[in-house]
Amino acid sequence: MAQFLIGIDNGGTVTKAAVYTIDGREVAVSNRKTAMLMPQPGHTERDMEELWKANVAVISDVLRQSGIDPHDVAGLAVTGHGNGLYLVDGEGQAVGNGIVSTDTRAKHLVEQWYADGTAERVLPKTMQSIWAGQPVALLRWLQEHRGELLEKARWILMCKDFIRYRLTGEAYAEVTDLSGTNLFNIKEVAYDRELLADFGLQGIFDKLPPVKYSADICGYVTEQAARETGLAVGTPVAGGLFDIDASAIASGVTDEDKLCVVAGTWSINEYITKEPVVDKDLFMTSIYCIPGYWLTLEGSPTSASNLEWFTNEFFSQEHDAAAKQGISVYELCNQMVAGTKPEDSHIVFFPFLFGSNVDANAKACFIGLNGWHTKAHMVRALYEGVVFGHRQHIDKLLVHRSRPKAVRLAGGATRSEEWMQMFADILQLPVEVVEGTEQGTLGASICAGVATKHFASFSEAAQSMVKISKTYTPNEQHQAIYEQKYQAYLEVLEALQPLWKKLS
Repeated sequence: MAQFLIGIDNGGTVTKAAVYTIDGREVAVSNRKTAMLMPQPGHTERDMEELWKANVAVISDVLRQSGIDPHDVAGLAVTGHGNGLYLVDGEGQAVGNGIVSTDTRAKHLVEQWYADGTAERVLPKTMQSIWAGQPVALLRWLQEHRGELLEKARWILMCKDFIRYRLTGEAYAEVTDLSGTNLFNIKEVAYDRELLADFGLQGIFDKLPPVKYSADICGYVTEQAARETGLAVGTPVAGGLFDIDASAIASGVTDEDKLCVVAGTWSINEYITKEPVVDKDLFMTSIYCIPGYWLTLEGSPTSASNLEWFTNEFFSQEHDAAAKQGISVYELCNQMVAGTKPEDSHIVFFPFLFGSNVDANAKACFIGLNGWHTKAHMVRALYEGVVFGHRQHIDKLLVHRSRPKAVRLAGGATRSEEWMQMFADILQLPVEVVEGTEQGTLGASICAGVATKHFASFSEAAQSMVKISKTYTPNEQHQAIYEQKYQAYLEVLEALQPLWKKLS
């Protein structure tokens, strides 16, 4: 009996694959970066062929690293960043570039929909806010500005659905991903022509693929995909899941007690409930991968990706210094933060490089710099600003639920002990980090295990495959200083509110 599962995770800039045993042991991991294309301000795109080649590379690499027989892979599943837009023609070829969820070109359409009452009218069906990086806004923008691309497109796909299509040759949408797009009536769990018409998109109905659930088998690896990746022909491919679901299930979120936080490209803060939470002030309620549960989320593209940009743009010397020490530049950043104290400076950083959770026009910035400040103070402020952004989201969630006993935290930031301790101190909650390096691939593998009947349910799979590696306990001595800094963060945000439009 095949004893291995493969999970694939396509984030905003990095593609990852991992091989797991049925009991959740991570056997091999591989990753590849793909270029972020910014042809115009506010446009964030990627070459879809480059993305597919990155998937081919990481799948091939984990098979090579692990040394397993491809026929011993029971199944695989794909997760990926939600929203954005990936169009293919009738032959499965890319129509233009893929669009990543951080894209803001359509923000004027979102403003229009909120002003004319569309957002309020559709809320009972969609249970979520509308924002520029969603397919609904991007499709309307294309309809108005690049209509020839929509004419050429046969299928409207999400990121992970595109990769699954290339693996299997079969086009499907998947319900967790689809339920976060505003293209879907999640109350009725169905496409809705009237909903599409509200957005002026009635003409796209026939381009929307058939809908499957996360643990449905959505095809099998084709001969062509097998030649490219090294997988065995006929390997089952599950429906997969929205990356917010993958991170939640990989964090062991199988009941209503836990709160999951993901600190990666996006600030994801979420919990599950048996009754949908519908509130115009909340970011999103979507369908969870566990039948009978809804996923309530507060999120924005305001998390750890701010650090990647900062180090790429300003840390050329530090990159060289880290290389000489045989460490990454991020480890060097951790050393810089560890060498400072919360009370050393009061620089405020707003983590809005790729979007905002306060205003569509808000911009990233450092406020409060003095001549005696060093790069270390700026890095600490960046770490703090990211956590403050998460806390804003969590405070909104706690209006609708009781305070959790602990937070399960995933994402790239978990590699930093300094950042994890900061989360615990600012939230004043224990932070539990799941064993393994990649929650997205683990969540996808859990999905594959359920789809191939190795587990009777997602809950059973999570119980078997998810293990806590470390818990960070809040330092009560830091509570007062971080509370003071957080209140300053909020007050400066409020003071800047009238200026964002002028700076856009």
